[in-house]
Amino acid sequence: MELKQWLTILSAELETNDVVMDDDAVRTLLALARDSAHEVERIAAPLTTFVVGIAVGRGAELTTAAATATTLLLHHEAAD
Repeated sequence: MELKQWLTILSAELETNDVVMDDDAVRTLLALARDSAHEVERIAAPLTTFVVGIAVGRGAELTTAAATATTLLLHHEAAD
């Protein structure tokens, strides 16, 4: 199954069709997952994107929430 097809099916089943999963959103989430996996540990990737998703569900913009998480990751790295 292709990614776009999977996201369309999943969104329909979970009734989240109002959330746009365009190429920019996919790139943002994949970059966030990559950064959290490398800066924390691998299992941080899905958990970080889940927490950002909750923030988006509560009204935050995806790019803003992802940028906040990335800033925290970079700040944490600088503090160590």
